Amino acid sequence: MPINGEQIPYKMLSQDAYSQWLGVKILECEIGRCKLGMTIRKDMLNSMNKAHGGISYSLADTAFGFAANTHGKYAVSIETSINHIEALSEGDYIIAESVIEKVNNKLGFNIIEVKRGDELIALFKGVVYRTSKKWEE
Repeated sequence: MPINGEQIPYKMLSQDAYSQWLGVKILECEIGRCKLGMTIRKDMLNSMNKAHGGISYSLADTAFGFAANTHGKYAVSIETSINHIEALSEGDYIIAESVIEKVNNKLGFNIIEVKRGDELIALFKGVVYRTSKKWEE
């Protein structure tokens, strides 16, 4: 039986060991939109004592994937990029919000802002391919 689109990100998170390791929490979720948060930990820091760039990328990519799948079909990224604007430190709390900008039959286009409070720290762009396979309970 098909699953409600707003429930899909919760199911995805429950099956995603990496996002669980990151400490990702779903803050808000609706069809075509997902907002996630997490805190930067010491084991996420690089040799310059700043968060590894892959951390903010991972949070944005997870928000991207969760939002893209709320339409009820398996959706996979086919192209992504990120602009790192500000460095992150241990203890920083960051939020990524993905809003589907454009969806057609097979492709979805997203821009995700990663913020620390009101400060923009990264800008992520992604293209998703929407398969014909539907999410089931």
